[in-house]
Amino acid sequence: MAGTPSSLERFSPATRAWFGSTFAAPTPAQAGAWDAISSGEDALVVAPTGSGKTLAAFLWSLDRLAARASPGAAGRPQDRLRVLYVSPLKALAVDIERNLRSPLAGITQAAARIGLGAPDITVGVRTGDTPANERRRFLSAPPDILITTPESLFLLLTSRAREPLRAVDTIIVDEIHSVAGTKRGSHLVLSLERLDALLARPAQRVALSATVRPVDEVARFMGGGRTPVVVQAPAADKVYDLSVVVPVEDMTAPGPDGDELTGGSASGAVERSSVWPHLEGRLLELILEHRSTIVFANSRRLAERLCARLNELATKPVARAHHGSVSREQRLVIEDDLKGGRLPAVVATSSLELGIDMSAVDLVVQVEAPDSVASGLQRVGRAGHQVGAVSRGVFFPKYRGDLLECAVVVERIKEGAIEELRYPRNPLDVLAQQIVAMVAVDDWEVDKLEELVRRAAPWADLPPSAFESVLDMLAGRYPSDEFAELRPRINWDRTSGVLSARPGAGRLAVTSGGTIPDRGLFGVFLAGGKQARVGELDEEMVYESRVGEVFMLGSSSWLIEDITPDRVMVTPAPGQPGKMPFWHGDAPGRPLELGRALGAFVGELARMGPDGQRARLRRAGLDDLACTNLIGYLSEQQEATGVLPDDRTLVLERFRDELGDWRVCIHSPFGARVHAPWAQAIEARLASTSGLEVQCIYTDDGIVVRLPEAEEAPPSSFA
Repeated sequence: MAGTPSSLERFSPATRAWFGSTFAAPTPAQAGAWDAISSGEDALVVAPTGSGKTLAAFLWSLDRLAARASPGAAGRPQDRLRVLYVSPLKALAVDIERNLRSPLAGITQAAARIGLGAPDITVGVRTGDTPANERRRFLSAPPDILITTPESLFLLLTSRAREPLRAVDTIIVDEIHSVAGTKRGSHLVLSLERLDALLARPAQRVALSATVRPVDEVARFMGGGRTPVVVQAPAADKVYDLSVVVPVEDMTAPGPDGDELTGGSASGAVERSSVWPHLEGRLLELILEHRSTIVFANSRRLAERLCARLNELATKPVARAHHGSVSREQRLVIEDDLKGGRLPAVVATSSLELGIDMSAVDLVVQVEAPDSVASGLQRVGRAGHQVGAVSRGVFFPKYRGDLLECAVVVERIKEGAIEELRYPRNPLDVLAQQIVAMVAVDDWEVDKLEELVRRAAPWADLPPSAFESVLDMLAGRYPSDEFAELRPRINWDRTSGVLSARPGAGRLAVTSGGTIPDRGLFGVFLAGGKQARVGELDEEMVYESRVGEVFMLGSSSWLIEDITPDRVMVTPAPGQPGKMPFWHGDAPGRPLELGRALGAFVGELARMGPDGQRARLRRAGLDDLACTNLIGYLSEQQEATGVLPDDRTLVLERFRDELGDWRVCIHSPFGARVHAPWAQAIEARLASTSGLEVQCIYTDDGIVVRLPEAEEAPPSSFA
């Protein structure tokens, strides 16, 4: 076999035959991964989207499972489960289960052709959507490979269903970069340590990641207290074709559009002085020019609005909306149609950001700058999701400030300059959750529990006093009377050093576990019959709605028949105009690294003349109209304030608002993550030094301080 034949020599004849008939050669990521995985070492495989990472992780396990003469015959059927795959997304879990069918069928057919016995390998999925009958069957007849999520793994470990996990010898964690920097990731790695405690010997860990930095940080996070994790990160050769497009000459006065709606549509009335009609028309053109397109939006409301508008502009429906509030059944249909090239476009949020295989997608459009460079890189990677394919992406900014950020994000994607990732250190709230869950199923000696906790990287340097304080709190010994109303969840016998559960601890662990915030959502169900789930709505949206109203969800119209304390009952209302739904959520805020890059970009442009600016922006991927708008934006800002805010310069403005109150505006590119604590510090400092009760509002682009009634302007030394 051409390429790197030695990397396949370790596989069985059936697996080699299937791979050779399906692929020209292993990718560098696959060859490197197999070197580490086949030796039994823990491995972290880092490679761009479409490099075959998932198959690299699974193929060695499939080969070993296929080589067993009779899976499960060596012991009880309950001992069958050997491979655990953990996905951060339920949609990705289902996608992986589908994608495993091809190699399983191919290896089986290859084995038959060369006279070998057909392997009997089963695959199961365990998520929050798994039916009750399948959950019950898991105990008596587990699969060889279980695909699950971090939260479902936590629930398995905190119930009788953990018994089949005792046979696991391989753990694959996909898209680890998406959770490593969050408390959700910390929760997961402590669950992995709990799983290891059930096993006769620790399971091999294989982590898969898109481009991430620093790689060593993620390796430490995955390995914890184990021997060093082997990192396979071959040089990336992924090619991106990215551009920033503005469809109007002046984003501040775009002018009317011939196809513009004036009212009576599902998307509502559109103001004539809006960039949206122009953007939507150009977006539809791109969709019709390509086979399958994913349009990414930063909110569910925008996804629904764009989808409705595209379908109104087209002669027939061309798009479906895909986000977390669309029902699982509808999402699966949408994903299948998109993968098969039967659906021209999907307008999605981050629900399609991670590594779901969308081989038919040849274009990604991002409306508004993504939350981070890493997120943008993941999204554009959905196009050309094959080895050696070009990923094409088009960015449409919503306004001129957004245009500036789009330009910086696109340039940094091309450079591979994603944000640094750091895993949380000592998240005590996660630790408390896991301790209650552990004690709910077994009594634990304090020393052994602390030893297990410290094997997980986030708590490797946990101070003994902090660990003891968590146990004190859970056992009812509180630092002050303010916590007296909290119920103890565990018993701590300080004589024997043993922890045991109080009544209700187990139920609390499984109903309140995890780190995904509990949002106020109402399920939307079809009225009558089986009451199939359609999706979910924000509680505030439901509060403002009435029986008889029509709203849009998942690109379809629904008539409200009834509103109960926790459900909205609906019937289809095809063709009827409806109001757009909305959901509330916390925006993550611009990362500091991106803020610094944005400031440096502005500083570089400020030192150039118009011709130099245009040439620089063209190199960054902006089209002519985008260049014109951004140059005009910076010129107007400099004319108004004399200097541009950049990574070395902050600009302060004083002015009176429409009520006559003085305001101070601090222009800063560093993002809301910096500005939020800064705004709090300003409020506290002015209250303590001047007795002023001020109000601060912050965004990614600065802070506005509203001062109480005063005749005189605030002094120039104010901030």
